[in-house]
Amino acid sequence: MSSSGDDYLISRQKKIERKKRVLTIVGLVSFVGSTVFGVVSGLQQTHQQPPSKNVAIESSLQQQAQGYELVLQREPNNQAALEKLAIVRLHLKDTKGAIALMEKLVQLHPDRQDYKVVLADVKKQQGR
Repeated sequence: MSSSGDDYLISRQKKIERKKRVLTIVGLVSFVGSTVFGVVSGLQQTHQQPPSKNVAIESSLQQQAQGYELVLQREPNNQAALEKLAIVRLHLKDTKGAIALMEKLVQLHPDRQDYKVVLADVKKQQGR
């Protein structure tokens, strides 16, 4: 009886591990996809809009960045604020600032592969 119980536990553990891997991959793809989509659509909009709209967008992004920076003053390790500020800085073409934030996210959450992938992509784009 204990052999079948052990087999069940091993089988169950394998299923759980598979689900974890699938969820990690889905999360990674979602994060990378949304970041890339945001950057690409932002770049397309920048090239298509007249300068007055670009100024308004940049002003809005600056306000968002200030808001996230205020949150980070109170909570320096706030994961959501770090993520959003990194994305805003990418839109503002502040790649050095975005890289610094992504490196902090990788340091705080070394288990998150999506952060490592995005950081590597941003560094690769900066090298171009």
